Amino acid sequence: MDLTEVLVIGAAGKTGRAVSRALVGRGVTVRAAVRPGSTSPVYAAGQVRAVPLDLVTGEGLGAAMTGVAGVYHLAPNVHPDEVAMAERVAEAAATEGVSRFVFHSVLHPDDTSMPHHVRKGKAERAIRARLETATILRPAAYAQNLESAARAGRMGVPYSVDTPFTNVDLEDVAEVAARILTEEGHAGEAYDLAGPERLSVRQLAQVASEVLGHPVVAVTQSREDWVAGPGAGLPAQARDDLVAMFRTYDREGSSETPRPWARCWSASPGPGGKPSVAELVSSGR
Repeated sequence: MDLTEVLVIGAAGKTGRAVSRALVGRGVTVRAAVRPGSTSPVYAAGQVRAVPLDLVTGEGLGAAMTGVAGVYHLAPNVHPDEVAMAERVAEAAATEGVSRFVFHSVLHPDDTSMPHHVRKGKAERAIRARLETATILRPAAYAQNLESAARAGRMGVPYSVDTPFTNVDLEDVAEVAARILTEEGHAGEAYDLAGPERLSVRQLAQVASEVLGHPVVAVTQSREDWVAGPGAGLPAQARDDLVAMFRTYDREGSSETPRPWARCWSASPGPGGKPSVAELVSSGR
């Protein structure tokens, strides 16, 4: 399919920048939606153009959506209005006749122990009610979330360091998104995106020690310290949502066994002998 322009909502964040890079790599022009007046950088390339969009009010949505062939929708993290945002974005996409729509959800939507996951599940259904062909991506936590802590030698988290996770690589998620937006065969699908290994934070610290060549320790930070420290600057609702997530992580972590990507894409090497997405997802590279 000749998909010439895609609107990336949430383009100033790490996921939006990664998705923009992957789309540009496929020759797609990116319309990068950012908050009005935002000075946050977007992926800088000739094929990326920033457009103002207020997801809370919907201001700028019509102009941002006009003329695009595809949309990647990622709401602000743990936002209380996520369902209404999804409804507005899906309605605008349907009105404009957008041919491809990808919604960035989360692994285990509808898990009632985590309010922001429940909102993701509701947002999925709101989008599907208006766009039956929308594709849902449900990624696990990013491996990159712990990278800077590992490099500093101390992976401190406000939950158990011994419960299992199947963290996924951000660049793999972005490549999957770009392929879904530019290739046939994904209308109406929902994909869990998870790494191939169940590893606790303690085990990840051991791996990081070997890879980085210096000691890396895993430490459980008390939630009280997290609330008084990193969580202090957050709105009360966002802080409470994240504390609920930490409690779930304490009990069970967050893991999933993904379906093989080979059923969607060829597992043969791509140009220049580089591995395909199927191999990247299955190998965790």
